[in-house]
Amino acid sequence: MKVLHVIATPRAAESTTLSVSRPFLEHLTAARPDLHVETLDLFATDVPALDAQHIDTKYGLLRGEPVALDRAESWGRIEDLIAQFLSAQICVISSPMWNFHVPYALKYYIDAIVQPGYLFAYENGIPVGLCQGKKMVCVTSRGSDYSAGGPMHSYDLQETNLRTIFGFVGISDMDFIHVQPADMGPDRRDASVDVGIETARRLATSLAGSTVLAG
Repeated sequence: MKVLHVIATPRAAESTTLSVSRPFLEHLTAARPDLHVETLDLFATDVPALDAQHIDTKYGLLRGEPVALDRAESWGRIEDLIAQFLSAQICVISSPMWNFHVPYALKYYIDAIVQPGYLFAYENGIPVGLCQGKKMVCVTSRGSDYSAGGPMHSYDLQETNLRTIFGFVGISDMDFIHVQPADMGPDRRDASVDVGIETARRLATSLAGSTVLAG
């Protein structure tokens, strides 16, 4: 069984987000050695651009038309990303918050893979997600505290967007681990990381014994 780890931060070793998602994956794979983790680093990957040609192909798919032969090769790069995403039982997204939202590289990736006939379809004019049964874990880091009930909560477009777009394609089983606040002094950052790691390990333990990974 496969776990896809989508990295949407360019900071590598210095990343607050990865300081929590890596222990999560380590704890999960220690409990379930049968799992294989595949990493997709969006800042080190040439994600295909949704140029005019690809947009035309997308609208053709919505009309039920096949991919044109002269566009099959370039569209194939998008299909490869889609196949990678669909082949994973669990998707882990490591994403800092940038300007209340996700980094541009993650938005770029989402725009590439969320395609009609692959991740969703229309039945009698109603959209139907094609990714039911998948599990998603989103590990984020935020400079401020965007917790529910707090003064910054209404600015949290990150979790809202991720829940909306992946819910649209059929993924309803989603967990979020927010490391926050990360930019209000080293003591508060370290404390939030510690809480995040403990939360991640508990989630990994629960997930390892769940029916999500059965079979």
